[in-house]
Amino acid sequence: MLKQTPTGTWLPAFVPESSLVISLLLMLCSLVQSSTSGYDGSMLNGLNILPSYTDYFNLTTATTGLNTASVFIGCTVGTLVSGIMTDALGRRPAIFWSSVITLVGIVLQTAAQNVAMFVVGRIVLGLGTGISGVSSGVYLSETFPSQWRAWGVGLLNDFYYVGALIAAGVTLGTGQWQSTWAWRLPSLIQGIFSILCIAILPFVPESPRWLVHEGHFEYARNSVAQANSNGDLQDPITVAVYKEIIDALDFEKKESRTMSPKEIFKTPTARKRLLIGMSAGPFSCVAGNIIASYYLGDELTTAGITDSTDQLKANVVLNVWCLACSIFGTNLAAKWGRKPTALVSEALLVICLFIIGGLSKMYADDPDHASSSLVYGNVGVMFLFQGFYSVAWTPLLYLYPPEVFSVRGLLSFIFESTSFIGTWYSIRANGLAFSSLMLNSLACVFVFIMPIGLHNIGWRMYMINGSWDIVIAILIAVYWVETKGKTLEEIDALFEDKKQSSVPEIEHIRTGRATLDAKPPSREAKI
Repeated sequence: MLKQTPTGTWLPAFVPESSLVISLLLMLCSLVQSSTSGYDGSMLNGLNILPSYTDYFNLTTATTGLNTASVFIGCTVGTLVSGIMTDALGRRPAIFWSSVITLVGIVLQTAAQNVAMFVVGRIVLGLGTGISGVSSGVYLSETFPSQWRAWGVGLLNDFYYVGALIAAGVTLGTGQWQSTWAWRLPSLIQGIFSILCIAILPFVPESPRWLVHEGHFEYARNSVAQANSNGDLQDPITVAVYKEIIDALDFEKKESRTMSPKEIFKTPTARKRLLIGMSAGPFSCVAGNIIASYYLGDELTTAGITDSTDQLKANVVLNVWCLACSIFGTNLAAKWGRKPTALVSEALLVICLFIIGGLSKMYADDPDHASSSLVYGNVGVMFLFQGFYSVAWTPLLYLYPPEVFSVRGLLSFIFESTSFIGTWYSIRANGLAFSSLMLNSLACVFVFIMPIGLHNIGWRMYMINGSWDIVIAILIAVYWVETKGKTLEEIDALFEDKKQSSVPEIEHIRTGRATLDAKPPSREAKI
């Protein structure tokens, strides 16, 4: 049964009565969002191997990097406006418009007649995916029940590899075609994911935290109940979650009226949250996966696999492996914790990168006499590296930042001090946007320079990446804070040293270790 549900926006909702079905729809929303990015990366991986693509555009090393990296130019611009869009329009409408923009970019990319048109199409595509990455991450983190948040939001990036696997299969299938449709068809198929996302949005509720800020208190209570208790407004979990949202947003809104941007810069807690929350983006970018994500052909060539068909087959196998590892990593993050998962992954990445660098050097020193065991051993370690990367960074990239960013914080005060933006209640959207901005800015540079670096210094690129990862592991060990098993408001208390709501922890209520005596709050006053 579907229930027509007010959303406070122009985008209507006809929400199922079952919270389980809603969670499954939200997970499906995660799937199609992340599949777009995964498809794009794997598609370009395949296209950069195809002669029909490289010859059509007469690509050089520089234009190959430009064609590939231009999507991150759009992503960077998209993240600059994504927080504002997500707060102003609502979470679901922001996802809708980002999907429309992505479709426009895909059409331009598919119809490209020259490098300039292809680059413009990819910039527009990146603009849409940049906005959707932030709006989806914020929406899902705010809407999923706490016990499902790690899985629901983790899948937002896990299914990158579903899209990647589909793209790898498509480019393998079209790779033998002699026409431009060998690369145009894979590009066109990319639009299916955005269409699916638009189709899902009318059947999921709006974020309760956004609704509370907009003054739609009853709509927010209904959204919490739909996601947590099959629509039962009197359920203790629903009452407790709603009261936490009301109390935390009320407190933090009042606090923000009395604090200036200068004072927030002076607050160690605010600086700590900003730096920890935004770190996931840059850390994941410089970990070393960009080589295999966009230039697998070049990486395999350095290892001794030079046949284009063999490289395309390796692309398919790699994405199956990474999908399995990312799902396993999501389970680790949910049961073991975010910080331990990241630390173990980083340690394994360092080991793999130094081994890859050493084996690649051995092959480069004498490629004519390199043994098959050396070649396939190097490829095996490359696959292990991508799997270890997927265990932590694939789920954590969109899971950890929105958990760490508070309902109030640095960027909201910066925005409040500017005349053209006005007042925003939350930095969760803007904070995740900042993390994504750092990621896409670095990716724009790294994706462009990687083919140049691999061509000029070869195996040394792996050694450089390994050194960076050692620094990343130390920073995670010292500064990251564990967020497993807590609601967003309870995570705030980890940083602020006190909880702004009197209700017990939600997991204690859920497991029977605590009871809730409070009546459902009735809030009509503005906060």
